[in-house]
Amino acid sequence: MMFKLIGRLLRDSRGAVAVELAMAVPIVAALTLSGVEIARFVMLNQKIERASVTVADLTSQAESLSEADLSDLFQISSQVLAPFETDGRIQVIVSSAGAISGNPARVNWQRSFGTSANSSTLGGQGAAATLPTGFTIRDNENVIVAEVYYGYVPLIVTGIIDPVTLYNVAYFRPRFSTLDTLE
Repeated sequence: MMFKLIGRLLRDSRGAVAVELAMAVPIVAALTLSGVEIARFVMLNQKIERASVTVADLTSQAESLSEADLSDLFQISSQVLAPFETDGRIQVIVSSAGAISGNPARVNWQRSFGTSANSSTLGGQGAAATLPTGFTIRDNENVIVAEVYYGYVPLIVTGIIDPVTLYNVAYFRPRFSTLDTLE
């Protein structure tokens, strides 16, 4: 009797689809959610790159700059990063570095917006400028440097993927004046 019952249960396939579905749904859900997170990460990296280029480009187009002008430019970076959250996650650093009278390049001025958790890779105001390999600033010229830091926190897989700081930098030569001082 017992063997007949076990044999009948082994031949019964009515619950096979439910079992297969129960095994497949978590895998499909994990793949879908990780795909969404990867797409969000890539899109955010592109937005950060666009923000640094936009701020550096707009700054380099100015004939002169004031603190108010820089404040407006910093606000633009938040607009470029939309729809991503920027409160407490973004830091934008704009600097001007120049070389005078054959001396090595120095940071003329530097302003920061947002969180202050990071420091400029260019160096601090008044310090020698740390430029990328092969990048030089000729005598009596300068460059505008915009750096964007973003504290990335995963939306879906928190706890599995640690938060990370994303970074991008853009270098532009001023077009209409040297921009070595702020008004």
